[in-house]
Amino acid sequence: MILCADIGGSFIDFAVVHPDGRTEHRRSVPTPLDNAPAFIGALVALCAPWPDMPLHIAIAGVECPDTGIIRAANIPCVQSLPLAAHLHRETGRAVRIANDADCFALAEAHFGIARGHRNVFGVILGTGIGGGFVLDGRIVPGLGGVTGEWGHAPVVIPPPAPLDQEAAETLVPLFRCGCGISGCLDTIAGARALERLHLWAGGTPQTSRAILEAWQTGDRQAGRTLDIWLSYMGAGLAHVINVTGSTIVPVAGGLSNAHALVDALDEAVRARILTTTSGPLLKRAALGADAGLLGAACLGLDIRAQE
Repeated sequence: MILCADIGGSFIDFAVVHPDGRTEHRRSVPTPLDNAPAFIGALVALCAPWPDMPLHIAIAGVECPDTGIIRAANIPCVQSLPLAAHLHRETGRAVRIANDADCFALAEAHFGIARGHRNVFGVILGTGIGGGFVLDGRIVPGLGGVTGEWGHAPVVIPPPAPLDQEAAETLVPLFRCGCGISGCLDTIAGARALERLHLWAGGTPQTSRAILEAWQTGDRQAGRTLDIWLSYMGAGLAHVINVTGSTIVPVAGGLSNAHALVDALDEAVRARILTTTSGPLLKRAALGADAGLLGAACLGLDIRAQE
């Protein structure tokens, strides 16, 4: 059994996880955001009843594989902190840490909708967009600990030559991304970005839920917004599939609750990839709120070793 924590900007979700994915002793505590000793103390207290078990963590951030340094913009107290080393020193137990989107993909590969697939790219469609890449049951390590961040690269780019004003007004703007780059897919893709895109496309201020509901009832303006969204998202994700060769794409996050949106994005992707498929690539994830904990439990495992 493994102690697992799924740590976000609001709460630490904690449980003892069995090899078959069952959870016990699950509880949630607020995440201390501005006090590193309090943050470490919360985890030490959660783990205390089980002194001999390892601790695996899914976190809304990235651990550098070379230094162990954490980058987590929404949890400032651990920013630039070698968290695993601190926790090991305080508890004497083995500690593993991975990005929460990577853990989501890993969980779906071991226990969820992607079980049986060697090559899995998991997609989060939430407030922003994220992803995780799993090969043979392991997270694929990336430069500086970053893998699967398909939302952060400039896909909305300025034209190579000046356009007249009328043509320029038809181009999607180069919105500034939170990562510091302009034109990232994340600037038009997540729930808040979809709302901004809808305004630019001529719509009125609405929530992403309202926009999607209007789209599904045939609203013309919402249809224009979603046509733009699907064009960019389909192209971006098709590029990912052509590079990774993933055979399934589990989809989670708030926007994935709109089944028609996932189906439409799947069609947009499959129309743009090099390989013809007989069925959908994108499938709604199966594990819900358990994915972070279950993925953390799988850190260090290998599907091939279990077959």
